[in-house]
Amino acid sequence: MAEDLTSVDFFRDDRLVADPYPFYAALRNKCPVTREDHYGVTMVTGWQEAVDVYNDADTFSSCISVTGPFPGFPVPLEGDDVTDLITKHRDDIPFSDQLPTLDPPTHTNHRALLMRLITPKRLKENEDAMWQIADDVLDEFMAPGAGDFISGFAAPFTLRVIADLLGVPEEDRPELLERLARGTHGSGLGNADKAMTKTPLEYLYDIFGQYVEDRRAQPRDDVLTGLATATFPDGTMPEVGDVVRVATNVFSAGQETTVRLLSTAIKVMGDQPEIQQRLRDDRSLLGNFIEECLRIESPVKGDFRLSRVPTVVGDEKVSAGSTLMVVNGAANRDPRRFDNPDDFDPDRKNARQHLAFGRGIHSCPGAPLARAETRVGLERLLDRTTDLRISEKHHGPAGQRNYRYLPTYILRGLTELHVEFDAT
Repeated sequence: MAEDLTSVDFFRDDRLVADPYPFYAALRNKCPVTREDHYGVTMVTGWQEAVDVYNDADTFSSCISVTGPFPGFPVPLEGDDVTDLITKHRDDIPFSDQLPTLDPPTHTNHRALLMRLITPKRLKENEDAMWQIADDVLDEFMAPGAGDFISGFAAPFTLRVIADLLGVPEEDRPELLERLARGTHGSGLGNADKAMTKTPLEYLYDIFGQYVEDRRAQPRDDVLTGLATATFPDGTMPEVGDVVRVATNVFSAGQETTVRLLSTAIKVMGDQPEIQQRLRDDRSLLGNFIEECLRIESPVKGDFRLSRVPTVVGDEKVSAGSTLMVVNGAANRDPRRFDNPDDFDPDRKNARQHLAFGRGIHSCPGAPLARAETRVGLERLLDRTTDLRISEKHHGPAGQRNYRYLPTYILRGLTELHVEFDAT
């Protein structure tokens, strides 16, 4: 690109899909907090500035967290305090019932409900089950000696792990997972003959709504009963819809991002055999390796915020009603925080300071789950292979790889990753 990179339309220009990092660097070099030209979004690309925004939920609303400038706020945001306008019209914004878009006190209650579902005890039980789940998926994936890691292992593995975490009955899992993998779904378990189809999110609402209502009427000694009977911090019983939204958020958000993290890890191991060998020789290195994967390729490019009142971020004035994008992928390569930020360094001392899981009240509650899934998946893959290689047939030779990435301004990740391996 010969033109000034800062003038490129980040939200629409396909040229930034494969490699957005020169654009991030150009923006940050111009100013770590700068307003882009096309939609008036204030892009926050500096690490410290990003942390400041994430940690200030009083000033910045999360109501547009997943939508950003499209379709924008439903009414003009005028005046020096738009808090009342946000409160009045937030439900008109798409995905307004999802946990990442909620503000306190509603967010406080719903996040507390989520943490009652994802308890340390339940996470430990889930991690114990991961080892067998990983082996079951690897049995099928590894049989041909090669395949697409994302569709063959990462996606089915993470879906099965979350189904286990939430206690989906064994007899229901094959149909549920098959429909989610397919992308279009019938209206409910056992109702596949109905002509009506639903989005994956609607489908999950339907299924978990049935589960919650059933367990409230007939409690059992299972995880779903715990989910159905969990209360808000003040002891009140949530509406069925509140519980369903929390459960489906775990399913949808957790699965997608962990798939991208796993694929980044395998890409690094395939492209840098010396790192792969170090991990084979010393599994204790996996923890920091995973953190560096999160830093170098944040699965979520960024989150959006809406300023309620005039404020200052870094050295820049931000007016009330401004849309900000906190660009995790840029902040994680801020040279003021990370030395040689474009280099993958498995020994990086401060790798865990990345913002891939956000910060503040909206920091990802599923982070421990994602880390555990990735570690278990990688460990079992290393255990069961002696070598893992990127397929040159699909991606080209080393140094000339051809990878395709998700064409969105929210998610960062490969669409497919073909690998070959030697089984033990």
